Amino acid sequence: QVQLAESGGGLVQAGGSLRLSCAASATTETMGWFRQAPGKEREFVAARTWNGLYTGYADSVKGRFTISRDNFRNTVYLQMNSLKAEDTAVYHCVAGNQGIETTPAGYNYWGQGTQVTVSS
Repeated sequence: QVQLAESGGGLVQAGGSLRLSCAASATTETMGWFRQAPGKEREFVAARTWNGLYTGYADSVKGRFTISRDNFRNTVYLQMNSLKAEDTAVYHCVAGNQGIETTPAGYNYWGQGTQVTVSS
């Protein structure tokens, strides 16, 4: 069982930035992020493989969000710039041993989530 611990959420004004972090208790092939806004389904945000050869982003965040990974620390980061009100959601860290998957079923391990609120 892999434990995931997120941090870095908070309240920010539109146009601002936040960086989320997620520390894993063990190494997995892929780590990434999903988000869930009130009344909506979980949505893929970004993911990155262990070797860094493959990354994936949702169209809605391309050019604004960057995922990075520190393999020594088993930690993944999500740098979020130019935040918009529609980015408001609970952000969940995910980990799995497949490649880049854009559906929730593609990940075995989930963090509890961290709230990101963007005020307009």
